Amino acid sequence: MSSLKYGESAARRSVAYLSLLGTTQLHLRNPFVIAAWSVAFPGMGHLLLSKYLRGFLLFIWEVFVNYKAHINLLILYSFIGDFEKAKQVVDIRWMSLYVPTYIFAIWDSYRTTIDLNHAYMLAAREDAEIKPFKIGAMEINYLDKRTPWVSVMWSLLIPGSGQLYIHRIVTALFAVVWWIIICYFSKLLPSFHYTFLGDFQNAKSVLDMHWFLNIPSVYFFAMYDAYANTVANNKLYDWEQSKFLKRNYQNPRFIMPLKKNMRRDKMYIVSTFEHSIYLELAITAMEMKGIKKESIMAISMDKKGEQRNLFDSIHSSDGLSLFDLPAILGTIFGIFGGIYGFILKWGPLLWGLIAISIGFVLGFMIKLIITKKYSDGQDDKRGTEVVLIIECIESQLEIIKDILWAHKALGVRKLDYNSAS
Repeated sequence: MSSLKYGESAARRSVAYLSLLGTTQLHLRNPFVIAAWSVAFPGMGHLLLSKYLRGFLLFIWEVFVNYKAHINLLILYSFIGDFEKAKQVVDIRWMSLYVPTYIFAIWDSYRTTIDLNHAYMLAAREDAEIKPFKIGAMEINYLDKRTPWVSVMWSLLIPGSGQLYIHRIVTALFAVVWWIIICYFSKLLPSFHYTFLGDFQNAKSVLDMHWFLNIPSVYFFAMYDAYANTVANNKLYDWEQSKFLKRNYQNPRFIMPLKKNMRRDKMYIVSTFEHSIYLELAITAMEMKGIKKESIMAISMDKKGEQRNLFDSIHSSDGLSLFDLPAILGTIFGIFGGIYGFILKWGPLLWGLIAISIGFVLGFMIKLIITKKYSDGQDDKRGTEVVLIIECIESQLEIIKDILWAHKALGVRKLDYNSAS
């Protein structure tokens, strides 16, 4: 007798693992995007890969050694042309420690992404079961579908809240704590105060530029991480529910609604759904009304291009790429906006916000053009993901239709060949 519990598998690899602290999963990522986040701030690329220990270590190393070597001030004075000040401010002893680790973070995040893309391909082919619900004394975690742009909007209000929305507790706590630390030491809020009063000179003088230059990277990372992982979690939910339906609601003895198979006392209802919790609620509600499990056929539809994307190149990030370039360009432009705002009238804060907006819009437009150019013509409109076929008798017909409509069915249709004969 097998000692494996539900959700455990003899497979060597699994695409995901649910714990009380969050959902850790493998999916295809673009190594260049991950490396770009490591360029922006060492450790961020590893955090995107859920390599938390390595990511935390590199992040804290960046904060500490950057502060000791005055790297951000070196960047600031170099780009505004004050090279003498740049040479005076840098601490060579710490800078010699900083550079090798910085390069390692970029290289290792790129290498690890490729390794994990390979691991994902193998795990997807093994198709191991995962447990979609985890409950403990202190917390509950479960697979669910969330709106990616809601994650972004919460992250806009305060970095880390988008991660809380999708139950990434570890990343959320880390992001919130460091956002508070960076905001405090950069004196961001007093600078906001003076900026809104129109006192740009005080807004510039009160800012600690070393800490301020960390803000674009941390801010956009929180948004991108929340967005990307919301998309990935939604895909994981669809995948797990498809496996559940295939395992429980595709009885080989189910009589398909062909005219030659129809009995006079039987009717069929066909309904379409998106992958969602409402689909399972509808099925269980019908079972409670007397519909046997063997009388329900649930068929998950393959999406156009899904197989091609699943085993395509390891240098692709299926479904996540639209927000990649805007987030990266927003970060880069924000840093340079803050740098040159230091010598311009409106100050680093306003110029940083202006530059962030320009970078984000520019990146979004470029990605839209690229996406449209290489699109295969498939639109993103809401469509059928699951087809339900229910065998019933006439007295159950209206009850079933009411249940289906009440649980957000996309469409419901009765098949009755007897009336046509």
